[in-house]
Amino acid sequence: MDGGRTWVAAQVPDAAGLDFRAVAAFSADEAFLMSAGSGEQSRIYHTSDGGAHWQLQFTNTDPSGFFDSMVFWDRTHGVVLGDPIADASGQLRFEVLVTEDGQTWQPIPAAQMPPAVKGEGAFAASNSCIAILPSASDGNIWFATGGKAARVFHSPDRGKSWEVFETPILHGMDSTGIFSIAFRDALHGAIAGGDYKRPDEDGPNLAFTEDGGKTWKLSGIRPQAYFSAVAYDRKVEEEALRQQEQEAQAGQRGKKIRVKSATPQRLFLVGQDFVFVFRPPANPRRIGGDKKLGLSFNAVSAYPEGGALIVGRNGSMVLIP
Repeated sequence: MDGGRTWVAAQVPDAAGLDFRAVAAFSADEAFLMSAGSGEQSRIYHTSDGGAHWQLQFTNTDPSGFFDSMVFWDRTHGVVLGDPIADASGQLRFEVLVTEDGQTWQPIPAAQMPPAVKGEGAFAASNSCIAILPSASDGNIWFATGGKAARVFHSPDRGKSWEVFETPILHGMDSTGIFSIAFRDALHGAIAGGDYKRPDEDGPNLAFTEDGGKTWKLSGIRPQAYFSAVAYDRKVEEEALRQQEQEAQAGQRGKKIRVKSATPQRLFLVGQDFVFVFRPPANPRRIGGDKKLGLSFNAVSAYPEGGALIVGRNGSMVLIP
């Protein structure tokens, strides 16, 4: 209620042994929770009274299943991503569930999903290996993978059809790959990752797309590091889109307009013990990085009104306006 300045502890009944990795809140009363873990440890909960009571909506009954991330377009339309499980023929395919009423969850048929590479998975640490655009009318879903491959899967129609694209991000070992993906519109997005076991090593850990994820270009910033999460500043992107619309409308009316050389954008990149505030093409501003502070970061959530909240282990938290 106050941007993370104060917190109230709560407990989901009979869930003390679960590892909650995702939360989506729509008001002070309504929220969804997703836990990650093998088989039945992967679950989806819902509350409509501020956490006083929780309804268990879905339990993963496949012993090899493992939920990674959960996002919502609105309070009744959401999607959950899980690691690959074997279909009837033994082919590994990522598990994707969708809800269209905020109550029931339906798995997307395995036949609609492209095959996964053996040893390919998704990383659950930051709840950002899957991305959508915050619009109830948009149908895009992107998710990013790691391990033996570092690829981006894309659906333009909320899971009915899919395509998959290669990326230049570091991969090949269980600890490497894309850990986070974010899009600011249907064409422009970012992927970030690296090797979490070697977080200080430079490498091909950050890339951008201008064609909806079909092709990816590595970032030129050096040195890089392992990035666990990336997010766009929503306010900056909304203002940029509003300006583009105004310029387009003025052009249709025959008025002379000034076209900017680049669309303004602001990203938050989360490292192990630091945060980059990045306004391409300028070099990023580094926040933190002092190991004496004991800060450790995993995830970032962008506020609709601008800025972001970055959190991590041992209560580490940074609020960037």
